[in-house]
Amino acid sequence: MLFPVLLSGGVGSRLWPVSREGRPKQFLSFGGRHSMLQETHARLENIDVAAPIVVCNEEHRFLVAEQMREINVATAAMILEPEGRNTAPAIALAAIKALEEDADALVLILPADHYIPDKDAFSLAVKAALEEARGGRLMTFGVVPDRPETGFGYIRCGELLSEHIFELSSFVEKPDRATAETYVEEGTYLWNSGMFLFRADCYLDTLAEYQPAIAEGCRQAMAGAMVDMDFLRPDKEAFLACPSDSIDYAVMEKTDAGAVVALDCGWSDIGAWSALWDIGRCDSAGNVIEGDVLAQDTKNSYIHSQTRLVATTGVDNLVVVETADAVLVADRDKVQNVKALVAALKAQGRCEATVHQRVFRPWGSYESLIVSDRFQVKRIVVNPGEKLSLQKHFHRAEHWIVVAGTAEVTRGDDMLMLSEDQSTYIPLGTKHRLANPGHIPLELIEVQSGSYLGEDDIVRFEDVYGR
Repeated sequence: MLFPVLLSGGVGSRLWPVSREGRPKQFLSFGGRHSMLQETHARLENIDVAAPIVVCNEEHRFLVAEQMREINVATAAMILEPEGRNTAPAIALAAIKALEEDADALVLILPADHYIPDKDAFSLAVKAALEEARGGRLMTFGVVPDRPETGFGYIRCGELLSEHIFELSSFVEKPDRATAETYVEEGTYLWNSGMFLFRADCYLDTLAEYQPAIAEGCRQAMAGAMVDMDFLRPDKEAFLACPSDSIDYAVMEKTDAGAVVALDCGWSDIGAWSALWDIGRCDSAGNVIEGDVLAQDTKNSYIHSQTRLVATTGVDNLVVVETADAVLVADRDKVQNVKALVAALKAQGRCEATVHQRVFRPWGSYESLIVSDRFQVKRIVVNPGEKLSLQKHFHRAEHWIVVAGTAEVTRGDDMLMLSEDQSTYIPLGTKHRLANPGHIPLELIEVQSGSYLGEDDIVRFEDVYGR
């Protein structure tokens, strides 16, 4: 069987303020109906594959689970990395799991944040690579370049093995402009896509040969793995003993079994805001516009509005991105610097660097509407059938007003049922729980008051999500 492995551990900080650690780009939609993670699985529809294996981190586990449920996809496993160790260990965890399911398993490694508009070309490339992979080749996919790009690594092609398939000569780091132009002119270089296909046992054997500490650490981590609800938790101590390394350095640059498929499919890794301009639909002035935007005397710009009117005049070659709590304005040629900007925000302790105004939880979401020194107003949405933990706070009291749906409220020893326009009060230090027993989302306004309003002022007594 061929197991798709969806790698969903990235942060996508160059797409700030839309992509943040709390909800990075793979869980977002850029122009389509589905998220990038969902689109990654959707492009497999013409390929005979088994249930996917998803590798993600602890913080995003419920996002992954919910997005898979939204598209009615049952996973073979959702593996939670105890800590990021780059791609070589992450792929090893998935390969070990795939072999548990099928001794002859092949794995198709797919980062969950890529844009591939030509699904047919992608399918043909995968099917071509399959034949080589079954014979023991470690296959990667190299994208045919359409410009001298300095933001991607490259793969140098060796001898032609069959149509569109070459021996892998070498990996090349991101070049300067002049070097990139040379690569494109020579025609023997492809962009490094970060996608791979091989037999799971071949990968693990090769990893053990060149990086035995990674192979052994992952083997022990999976041997000690624990099942937690829908998730698989590798042993933390064993996994953290693994060196951090990419599959490129750990395996592909060292093996003689590597080969590359030339892939021409409109691929992009959406690594910066300029990529959204590249793949977007430009107007007559060369602008890509999303949301409520008035652009006058504006050229060659990407303008994205989420919550309010954005107006521009007399500007050229800009990126303007508006969200509820932050606005980015950047030269379109310098958007790679957004990552450094996010680092500066983190250094200042700014929450905007990592979380959105709307924060998603396994039970639903909350959004801070007003924040002051001693009070805060939130909009809380609880999904049908879900409930928050049984908890208490030491420093704040809470007022709840139901605006839609039905609330089941535990307050001390009391159980209350509240409907639209009804409210209740949770005194400081009182055990309480909020649940939605209905079939529609429960929406309420929460007013917090007290000396400290941080999210860490919480003591959980029961929690169905294991937090």
